[in-house]
Amino acid sequence: MVLQLFKGSRGVAEQKASAAAPVIAFHGAGRAAWSPRDTVSLTRSGFSGNPVGFRCVKMIAEAAAAVPVLLQDGARRFEAHPLLALLAQPNDGQGAAALLEAFYGQFLLSGDGYLEAAGMDSRGLPRELHVLRSDRMSVVPGADGWPVAYEYKVGARKHRFDMRGDFAPVLHVKAFHPQDDHYGLSPMQAAAQALDVHNAASRWSKALLDNAARPSGAIVYKGADGMGALAGDQYDRLVAELESHHQGAANAGRPMLLEGGLDWKPMGFSPSDMEFQKTKESAAREVALAFGVPPMLLGLPGDATYANYQEANRAFYRLTVLPLVGKTLAALTGWLGPLFGEGLVLKPDLDGIPALAAEREAQWRAVAGAEFLTQAGKRQMWGLPALAADE
Repeated sequence: MVLQLFKGSRGVAEQKASAAAPVIAFHGAGRAAWSPRDTVSLTRSGFSGNPVGFRCVKMIAEAAAAVPVLLQDGARRFEAHPLLALLAQPNDGQGAAALLEAFYGQFLLSGDGYLEAAGMDSRGLPRELHVLRSDRMSVVPGADGWPVAYEYKVGARKHRFDMRGDFAPVLHVKAFHPQDDHYGLSPMQAAAQALDVHNAASRWSKALLDNAARPSGAIVYKGADGMGALAGDQYDRLVAELESHHQGAANAGRPMLLEGGLDWKPMGFSPSDMEFQKTKESAAREVALAFGVPPMLLGLPGDATYANYQEANRAFYRLTVLPLVGKTLAALTGWLGPLFGEGLVLKPDLDGIPALAAEREAQWRAVAGAEFLTQAGKRQMWGLPALAADE
């Protein structure tokens, strides 16, 4: 904020006795201004307009979409299956990774993820899966409070998905929200204040650079008796010269020529006093905390939680990525599993995640060396289906 200055009372006969009368300093209101908390505004300010929020969402969504998926029942693990084929090529415009990344991204930004099953064939199986934008979807509750339909709105057009049939055309996966029965609470909501602080600190740094990294100040006019006031034309001329010759990036560092009786008094704190860099780092760490991303993976300094990058990456998968993938695959199993066969279960392939390779190798070795376990018990601990009787 540029503090302009500047003169004593004009056109008033009475003079104040205070020595501060010739200076008027304008300050902003003391109340914090927070950005709106709706999904669209948070996405704009916390994802599109903030590098930390953007990177957190991208890291989680891309990592979760890259986790290999297994399909098995109580007897075997499938290498090929119509359900796996549907997930591998969900629609003409997306593959499995693109669809799941979009789904996880919507879930992280809004707390809600929606999948549509479309193009049902003669057997009642969907040919396509599509991700629906969370900000366009609304729940239509019935008399008992449970959703009877979902309404998807684009501009003035609406489409209603009826959920009362034998098969629900829309899968809704939502994060836990203690105060809402129909919508989830996103990490972006929890990190909203930290995102505002980080964005405000960035804007402050940019404004400071535009002003040649110099704090604002006030121009003090002292008359012959120390209580003088500028004439109206003098005041207007001073303000016009300040606006045209000493504001903006083009005038950064330009010296100021003050005439008799005018004195420049710097005001405000320096960047080091305000510690805006530390404020930004603290806000960035809070954003990472809300999303469950170790700050070390984002390159934030001062993180001593994990001994090394590998340990932080393993914790990232165990505490953030895998719970999200497990929740989603469990929902997909309950939604699509009964259509494709009884007892089908979708689950993440932990052996296909490089970050967990050392951990999985130790687990396989420990189970294999446990002589007190039967072969069936070992297969159960490894998450494998039981052997058939003739095997």
